Formats: sequence, C-alpha cells, structure tokens
Amino acid sequence: MGLNIPLLKEICEVAGAPGYEQRIREIVIREVEPLVDEVKVNNLGNVYAIKKGNADKRVMIGAHMDEIGFIVTHIDDNGFVRFHTLGGFDPKTLTAQRVIIHGKKDIIGVMGSKPIHVMTQEERAKNPKTTDYFIDLGMTRDEVIKYVDIGNPITRHSELMELGDCVNSKSIDNRVSVFILIETLRKLKDEEVPFDIYGVFTVQEEVGIRGANVSALDIKPDFGIGLDTTIAYDLPGAKNHEVITKLGEGTAIKIMDASAICDYRMVEFMKNTADKHKIKWQAEILPAGGTDTAGIQRMNEGGAISGAISIPTRHLHQVIEMAHKEDITASVNLLQNCLLELDQFDWKFK
Repeated sequence: MGLNIPLLKEICEVAGAPGYEQRIREIVIREVEPLVDEVKVNNLGNVYAIKKGNADKRVMIGAHMDEIGFIVTHIDDNGFVRFHTLGGFDPKTLTAQRVIIHGKKDIIGVMGSKPIHVMTQEERAKNPKTTDYFIDLGMTRDEVIKYVDIGNPITRHSELMELGDCVNSKSIDNRVSVFILIETLRKLKDEEVPFDIYGVFTVQEEVGIRGANVSALDIKPDFGIGLDTTIAYDLPGAKNHEVITKLGEGTAIKIMDASAICDYRMVEFMKNTADKHKIKWQAEILPAGGTDTAGIQRMNEGGAISGAISIPTRHLHQVIEMAHKEDITASVNLLQNCLLELDQFDWKFK
C-alpha cells in the first residue's frame, strides 16, 4: 500500500511556526482521535495520543509539529516588513522566497533585498545576513497595518510535489515525522501493545526542544524514541565520510547527534528489529544539530532508554526539502515493530 500523499501534503503545507502550531495541531487531533484511547493537549500545546498497553511501563515517541519560520518585528513607512527568525536559517536560502504573514488574514509576500545591480564589489563578495532581507507585500503601510501586527508569525510558501521516487516540500522537517507517527498509530489501532504508548506531537523544537522537555517531565517515560529528519548529503562534491545518510537507502537509526548519544541498547534493539523484519536501514551519526530525543532521554528522573528513527532528507531548512518515499515507509514499519516488540528485548546493562 502506498503513502497517503494527500495527507502528507496537507501536513507539510499547513502553517505552524514555533509557538504558533494551532493549524497543524488541529490536523493532528483530527487524525489521531479515532486511533487511540485518549488525546490530551498540555499547557504548552503538545498533543498526547495515548494508547494503553498491558504493562506498567511507558514509551514516549516525539515528533515535533513546528517548522522554521519568522515573526514580524517592524513595519516601515513604506509598508516593508522586518522580521526575526524562529529557528535556524542559512540566509542565502531566503533569496526569492514567497512567505505568508499570518495576521488578521493570511497575506502572501516576497523576500526582498538590495538588488545585485546596485551593490558594490565589496557588498557582492559578502555572505548575506538575515537582516539584509525584508518582506514586500505590495501594499502601502496604511494597507499593511490593517492586517499585520508586530508579533504575527510568518511561514514559507511552498507546495508538496512528487519528484521521481521522492516528495519535495517546505517543512519535510519535521512534518514527515508527524505523518509517520500518525500512520504508525493507524497501523497499531487494533493491535495489543506491550507498554503504554504516548505519541507526542511536540511544539517549539526548532527553537530549543522546548515541547519535548516539558512532556518528558510530565510523562516520565521508561523508553523514548525521537522521530526527526536528518542530513542526506549524498550530493555532488560530498566526500564519502561527509554523507551521513543517503536517500533511498532506508530509514536511519541514530547513534548520536550533537545533543544526544543514543542508548546503545536501544540502537541494538532497533537494528535487530529492522533486520528481523527485513526493513532497510542505515546508521546515522550527525555531528551538528539535535532533536527531541535529547529532551525525552534526559528530562525525566532517572532518564529514559532512548534512541531515534531519522528520515534522510536533502536540502534541509530550505523550501525544497526532499525525502524518499521508501525511506518514509521503512520508518513507519520500523517504528510499528519496535513498539510491538519492546518487551522482547533484554534491557539490562551488559
């Protein structure tokens, strides 16, 4: 059975900057309510999809709902909008983007900057900064302020497309994991699971793993699994040792990133489970960047035995992020089987 592309498209395209996840949260709740025993939303806005198991242990799966975005900081006399970033951006990727300001109504604008034709040689040689850019809404200030206020969130405008064997969109990071968690819960709907499952759709990961931290403190999981994208640097010019992961080579089992060293027992369990069910996988060591895994693992008395399933993705934090359909399917299958078989592994330290 193929991927539910219309659902993935809806999930990727909907707005949800850090701290402003209302729209994606509505979709998540709509999808998970028929699949689990209980749905809760905590004070920060994380969605808990809870499926009861047969033992007194809890496993928390974290998939963040937020996407990198911006926030309005100033409207000048000519109606141009200045902004602050919410999450990490490579400034050069802002050139020629369309964005949406979510004010009293949604308004599409474009990222503008000084034209290259009037730059000095020194200016042309410099790397761009986010502060070099402004948003042009094609309106006068009087028109802009009817709809836009300081503090309105801004997201990027990009549609999901199928390109070959891949999907391409803004916000594959991390909406593909939101999709994977929903589809896993769908597959588990009529299954008995060994432990209580807390599928947590978290907020504000892109600005510091804030949602996962709060939920780990609340849930106190015994086991934790992070779901997030990772770098696929299988591109022209990449040296073999720089690649990290490749598209089409399967789901990635995280060994470590800059914020977490995954529990070696969880890594072994995931590898064994993938091999047992003939799920294609690759190992991931990410030298920079972190995920909700860190919060799940550590923000809990005694910690949680934690690891992560990562989805190889090209062009991260751009509007052209790309993931392979077979890697997405492999990620669903690995997560499903891990949740069904958590009680079949010897978790003692060796």
